Amino acid sequence: MAIDPAELGQSKSDLAKALKELRDQAGLSGDRLARRCGMTQSKISKIETGRSVPSLVDVELILRALEVPAELARRVLDLARVANTEWQDVRALRQKGLDKKQVELAALDASSTEIRYFLLSMLTTLLATPEYIRASLAHVPGDASKAVAKKLDRQTVIYDESKTFTFILTEQAARWAVLPPRAMTLQLDRLMSLSRLPNIRLGVIPLGKYIPDCPLNTFTVYDRSLATVETETGIIVLRDPRDVQQYRDMFAMYEGHALFDEQARGKLTEWADMFRRDL
Repeated sequence: MAIDPAELGQSKSDLAKALKELRDQAGLSGDRLARRCGMTQSKISKIETGRSVPSLVDVELILRALEVPAELARRVLDLARVANTEWQDVRALRQKGLDKKQVELAALDASSTEIRYFLLSMLTTLLATPEYIRASLAHVPGDASKAVAKKLDRQTVIYDESKTFTFILTEQAARWAVLPPRAMTLQLDRLMSLSRLPNIRLGVIPLGKYIPDCPLNTFTVYDRSLATVETETGIIVLRDPRDVQQYRDMFAMYEGHALFDEQARGKLTEWADMFRRDL
C-alpha cells in the first residue's frame, strides 16, 4: 500500500471515526464491545475519540467483534496501517531543535534490546567521532551545539552489553569524506575499534560486490516493534508489524552479503590507508 505523508495525520481521526461508526451500526455499547475484545471500556473510548492510536491487532479484534464484512475490514485495516505510520518532517525537526530528536532516539535505544542499522551513505551517531558529528551538522542553520552534545551523550548506549547492535555499512557510508583525510582515518579507526566490542556486529559491503537488490534508504529496526526510514525531507516511522518485518527481512538479506570481523577490519584498514596516502 502506498503511503502519502500528507495523509498520515488525517488517517488517525478517520480511523477513530470509522471504528465508532461501525460500533454504532452494530448496535453495541462501548462497554459491550470492550468485553467482546477483552479490552477496557476506557481503551475503546480513547480509540474512538482519537486520543489513542490502536495497533493493528487491536483493530482486528474490534472488527471481528463487530463482525465487519471482509472487504470493509480490509479497508479499515489499511487505514489503521497508515495511522500507525508517522512522518517527521526535517524542517519541523530543525525548528523544534535537533537535540529534541536525539532525546527521542535515546529513549528508543533505552527501550530496545536488538537494534539494526543499515547505513547507505553516511555513518550513524553511535559510530561517529565528535569531529564527524560536528561536520554532519555543519549545513544545518543556527547553533547545533546542543544537538552535538546530545548525540555524544547517546553513544554511551553501545557499551551496554544487555543490548546487541548490528551495523551494516556500504563502502560509500564508510568512505564518504565529510572530513579531511586525517580526521577520516581516525573515524575509520574508531569503526575498527567498535567492531571488537562483544555486543556489536559491524559489517561492510564493498562496492563492486554483486547484490541482486539495490538499497534506496538508510533504515533502522528496533526489535520487532518499530522501523525508521530516512529520506532527504524527513523520517518515516513504521509500527505496523508487517512493515517492520519487511525491513528485518531486507536487513537480513544485506547482512548476508556483508563482510564481518577480520574481513571487515581488513577493508576498513584498506580504506583508512587510502586517506593516509592523501595526507
